[in-house]
Amino acid sequence: MSKLKRESWQAWAFLGPALALIAIFIVLPFAISVVLSFTDQRLVPNPNVPTKFVGWRNYLRLFESGEFMNAFWRTATFAVLVVPLQCAMGLGAAILINSTLPVRNLFRGIYFLPTIISMVVVSVIWSSLYQREGFFNYALTGMSFGAAPPVDWLQNPWTAMPAIVLLSAWQGFPFQMVIYLAGLQGISSDLYEAARIEGSSRWQEFRYVTLPSLRNTHILVAITTTIFAFKLFTQVQLLTQGGPANVTDTLVRVIYMQGFKQGKVGIAAAAAVIFFILVLAISLLQRRLVREERAIQ
Repeated sequence: MSKLKRESWQAWAFLGPALALIAIFIVLPFAISVVLSFTDQRLVPNPNVPTKFVGWRNYLRLFESGEFMNAFWRTATFAVLVVPLQCAMGLGAAILINSTLPVRNLFRGIYFLPTIISMVVVSVIWSSLYQREGFFNYALTGMSFGAAPPVDWLQNPWTAMPAIVLLSAWQGFPFQMVIYLAGLQGISSDLYEAARIEGSSRWQEFRYVTLPSLRNTHILVAITTTIFAFKLFTQVQLLTQGGPANVTDTLVRVIYMQGFKQGKVGIAAAAAVIFFILVLAISLLQRRLVREERAIQ
């Protein structure tokens, strides 16, 4: 056996366990979901009523369902609100800890703490902050000198979604911070020195050097954050259960409710397939944008 073939077999031997796990826990469950999405499968099958093939009926019901379409638009609204906020927080923190602060390593650890805390724990903590006697109402009363009444943040249709957005952005921004920090450290210092020689201010350095140099990083962070945003479930389920008036209902929660609460596995599988296609489209968009950037360079 030649050296090239031997190395090829060794490579496949090392990849084998990982590929097997991906096939068992990702590919196979998705294939089963696709099959189930074309049936009327129930969570608890009735032995007297066999599972039947129903074609595209589950998909048509989802698109005709006000609940599913409402969840789609609410999830899209959440993504539109949280992505720029979370990315801005991540970039700002990355710029801060990338500076010459004497204790910047300590700040790196502090800023990363929200991400390593479970979303369940974060949701419980923030639920107390959103209470009528909580921090946010206390701050609102103080800033308005008692003129503004307390707000029921999680039960008010106008404030429930912004409250979820703020919680999610705070818990997730350290992930974006790490990616932005890697991007910032990849920018050549010669560019900043040239800008200073030209008499550029700090703002001009940020606008004309930092932001353009982080274009690929912006694309990666924005698309990744969007994918994470569409997976919104835990904080909504714990804090609002999709309310009030379904203003915080999400795609993942619809899948959960259809499959596990109502027992309609076929419809839940169809919703999961649509969700997968949506996430796949976002990923392909990311690859196309990055490829176009490389072609321009």
